[in-house]
Amino acid sequence: MTDSIRYRPTLRRGVGFTALLLTGLLGAAGAQAGACPDDQRRPDARPVSTEPARGVTDTVIASIDVAREPAAIQGRQFRMRRLVIEPGGTVPWHSHGDRPALIYIVEGTIVEYASNCAVPITHGAGDVASETHVTSHWWRNHTNRRVVLISADLLHDQNDHNM
Repeated sequence: MTDSIRYRPTLRRGVGFTALLLTGLLGAAGAQAGACPDDQRRPDARPVSTEPARGVTDTVIASIDVAREPAAIQGRQFRMRRLVIEPGGTVPWHSHGDRPALIYIVEGTIVEYASNCAVPITHGAGDVASETHVTSHWWRNHTNRRVVLISADLLHDQNDHNM
């Protein structure tokens, strides 16, 4: 009986956190904060960057082999990562041509340089970036504070050296 009592609050907290995270991810996805202005969108607006990864910690915090789920998506892993980008840090150029993702900015402010946007895009805490097959980009922390991101993506290539 004691174990059941301890289990319920822990389960509620876990379910509550998951609901809060999904509400933030799904609810904020329609927001315009941190988006490319419509008049600045164009194909190949920015060249490929050769900036190397710098000051980034990328930790997989959970994953699911979706081939074993009812969706039965073969060769994909649904994963959640926590990225910490130190002041001056860079997430290098990468493509989402084969890896859709949602990025939730937990803490700080970071700038995205997208291939299909002529101006830099600033993302702040609470923003969500939707990264689809048309997205190629890199990110930089221009501030003097760390930035924390939560990334949820459908990884295809386990050997993708960019992510």
